[in-house]
Amino acid sequence: MYKILVVEDEDILREVIVDYLIADGYQVLEAADGEKAIEQFHSNPVDLVILDIVLPKLDGWSVCRRIRKSSGIPIIILTARSDEDDSLLGYELGADDYLIKPYSPRVLMAKVKRFLEKHADTIERTPLSSDGIVINMESRLVYADGITINLTHTEFEILAYLMQNKGIVITREQLITKVWGYDFYGDEKTVNSHIRNLRAKLGSKGNCIVTVIRSGYKFQEEPL
Repeated sequence: MYKILVVEDEDILREVIVDYLIADGYQVLEAADGEKAIEQFHSNPVDLVILDIVLPKLDGWSVCRRIRKSSGIPIIILTARSDEDDSLLGYELGADDYLIKPYSPRVLMAKVKRFLEKHADTIERTPLSSDGIVINMESRLVYADGITINLTHTEFEILAYLMQNKGIVITREQLITKVWGYDFYGDEKTVNSHIRNLRAKLGSKGNCIVTVIRSGYKFQEEPL
């Protein structure tokens, strides 16, 4: 049974989310402030985090940043602001998706289900390997020249999809559909932000992800 951490300081909103999650069969942990969220995260194995941004004691950005230091589990951000800079900041800090308040609990549940299904996907067990980058699909570990690379859920999905289609140009629309699904509310800038983060984490191997102007991206090995 999946365990989900809900971080929301508004009691009524948190209770609604918890009720929906329990009805869908999930185990739920709750936190009403950022410090409690970090405590819960480090004390319990968690599969996904639903994270409000405006929190007492420690804001959602800080919580997201701290979780990402040790884990790549899916993080869905809840925000009352529709500011583009806020959403991009969330992605840069490692969030996988976001919802703007007020939102439909059913949409949130659909996102939760999708992320957990993808996180547990075992269709492809064979490790992917190319140009010093190795992806273990079962353990979801990534190595670059033997060094472990800590990727978020979304960064992992993007890299795996590009490597599975090595040499083929993948459009931003294809990445959005594959990684986020048809209910995605962001735009192509979201893809660009994740690609930028992914390249930075891969270091010199980030050059394998090539931008194809006005088309998208492709994974190709560096020339010898």
